[in-house]
This record gives sequence, structure tokens and C-alpha cells, in this order.
Amino acid sequence: MTTRRDARRLAVDILFQADVTGSDARAVVEDWLGAGRKVPTFTRRLVAGVTEHRPELDATIGSHAEGWRVERMAAVDRTILRLACYELRHGDVPPSVAIDEAVRAAKELSTEDSGRFVNGVLGKIAAELGRASR
Repeated sequence: MTTRRDARRLAVDILFQADVTGSDARAVVEDWLGAGRKVPTFTRRLVAGVTEHRPELDATIGSHAEGWRVERMAAVDRTILRLACYELRHGDVPPSVAIDEAVRAAKELSTEDSGRFVNGVLGKIAAELGRASR
């Protein structure tokens, strides 16, 4: 059985591949399945959600990343932010979980500075969403 953390990490891999190759992420999932790779249902839902909401996610990220345009961010950081922003806006996990998972992924897949950057951007988004839900 795959943990949700593992499924998220797989979603990051798929979304990153799609981003750097200019492919549709859902097509990348199909390619992976065709190659015999396992892609859990939760991973597929995350990939589909990020793909469907990408313009909205990029606008949200861009408006909270002071001095950064989404297209100028490192591809892995941009991918992690999109996934976490999707979970903050549309997911079923507490904001602290979405942020923690994203920061952990950024530290493991990118740089220590990326972890702080991701935490800062997502913290601003979560705070704004918290005010909007009251």
C-alpha cells in the first residue's frame, strides 16, 4: 500500500516531468501506466486536479510570491507549490499537512532555501484562505 506522502511525491514527479517536457500531465500518467508503472488513485486525482486548476493555482502562487513570477521559479519549486496550493484550495487535508509535505519535498528535492521559500509562499496563501473561510 502506498502512503499519501508517497503518492504526493509521485504526483510531483509526474507534474515535474510534464512541466519540463511541455506535456499534459494526464498524458504522462498514461505513459507511466503503459510502461507498467503503478500510479495510485490518489496520485492520479492530484495530477488531474493540478492540471485542471493550473491557471488559478499559478495566479494564486504568483500573487503571493513577492518578487517572483511563476514561470521564473525553479521547475521543481513551481511544481511543489502547485501541488500544495491545489491541496490548500481543493484538498481534504489540514493546511499544516499540505505545507509540511511541500516544505519537506522542497528540502529533499531542491535546496534548503527552497524549503523556506515554499513555506513562506504557502503560509501567505493559507493565511488568506483562512480569512476567506471565516
